[in-house]
Amino acid sequence: MERIASVEEVRQASRDARREGKLVGLVPTMGALHAGHLSLVEAARTRADVVVASVFVNPTQFGEGEDFEAYPRDRDGDLELLDAEGVDVAFTPSVDLMYPEEAGTAVRPGRLARRWCGVARPGHFEGVATVVAKLFGAVEPHLAFFGEKDYQQLLVIEALACDLLYPVTVGGGPIVREADGLAMSSRNAYLSDEERTAAVVLHGALATARQSVEAGETDARELERLMERAVATEGLVELEYAAVVDGATLEPAEAAGPGTRALVAARV
Repeated sequence: MERIASVEEVRQASRDARREGKLVGLVPTMGALHAGHLSLVEAARTRADVVVASVFVNPTQFGEGEDFEAYPRDRDGDLELLDAEGVDVAFTPSVDLMYPEEAGTAVRPGRLARRWCGVARPGHFEGVATVVAKLFGAVEPHLAFFGEKDYQQLLVIEALACDLLYPVTVGGGPIVREADGLAMSSRNAYLSDEERTAAVVLHGALATARQSVEAGETDARELERLMERAVATEGLVELEYAAVVDGATLEPAEAAGPGTRALVAARV
């Protein structure tokens, strides 16, 4: 695996592959890798000839008082995992490279970013959109892979690629979960044993909604109430929102059906 820290070198590596008629796939990460990230690498290896994985903790997607300084970092371990998974290029830029002092341009995403986490975390999606635009510009991939765990983020990035005319196909990978249902996340490392047990209620709330739909309940507001009540059973978990939405627009749905999604966000 080639390890590259400069934009010029990673762009050249991508263009060399393109000249040879190879498809370039990009897996953007913030490091602290787990099986969810590696499933995206596997998807990229299946569809692309050359896989580039970035490891960059993006400061602009962290709001005031959020955990940028504390965010888990394990650069050496991440690079070992990426190498073992067959990644061709690891792109590890510095903050100064991605955000030089003179840089003043940011990407403001559209309506998909204005609900849900866009309300709970002001500025978050602008930071995400900006760094992804930079990564697309640096790597020039044909394909890019993001996880469905951050479903709103996935849709924001799909819209970014379309609206800004990037010749990139954005693909979503399914959520990878622990044996008890908790979605794998780098931030799970923060949890104490008691909090880790409590966090399973998030998956439980989603499972409750799905089971209710399978039993014939389709009213979206009732499904949301069921999810809210499920989360409320766990005192260590503070609900931000539970919603049933149109899976393409993220607007609240009236009824569950083909194409709708159940979303839950909470703090443990």
